[in-house]
Amino acid sequence: MSASTIERPARTRRSRTRSRTVNARPALVISTLKPHQYDLRPACASLICPDCKTWVPITGLQTRKPKVVPHDTGLANKDASVRCRLGSNRLVTIDMTVKKWQERLEDGNSETVHRRKTTVLRKPKVALAPAVSQIAAQKQTATADDDSGDGRPLWLLREMKWASTESAVRDADTRRAQLPDGEAPLGAPPVPLKALHPQRRAS
Repeated sequence: MSASTIERPARTRRSRTRSRTVNARPALVISTLKPHQYDLRPACASLICPDCKTWVPITGLQTRKPKVVPHDTGLANKDASVRCRLGSNRLVTIDMTVKKWQERLEDGNSETVHRRKTTVLRKPKVALAPAVSQIAAQKQTATADDDSGDGRPLWLLREMKWASTESAVRDADTRRAQLPDGEAPLGAPPVPLKALHPQRRAS
């Protein structure tokens, strides 16, 4: 493999360049960028190239025609040497003072702090109380489950229960009808149901 075919790393971006080449694209207005996407301090004037998304120095900041220096698309001395054709030598319109930029940057940072997520305490979900008809249906289902364990329908089980207690119920009803009006004292002997006619002994 010859030396000419070896891929060179991206070149270091110079903060100043003597190149008079000017990109034909419209000038990049600095106020259209977000405050964190550029730096207007004279010692490190730079911006994020909108085309290749890398930080690039701004040359001629104090002149009438500041512009973005020629640069590669990757990180300097790390990524492959691929020239950013769209963003290199593009004019920059500085319509923002350093003080104004710092104020915008501070305001943006304060808004970001307020937008941080806070712990959200979710309310526990409370189950809705069932309606009266639903409660009755649940009770009927539970009774059916308890009584119809052998597979017989509920109505048949009820008829069988009634048949087993019918004689006792009718006997109690008959006795209740034969009692005289009024309440009998508790613990008293049973009241005779037939009239007694005592006979006098013969002398």
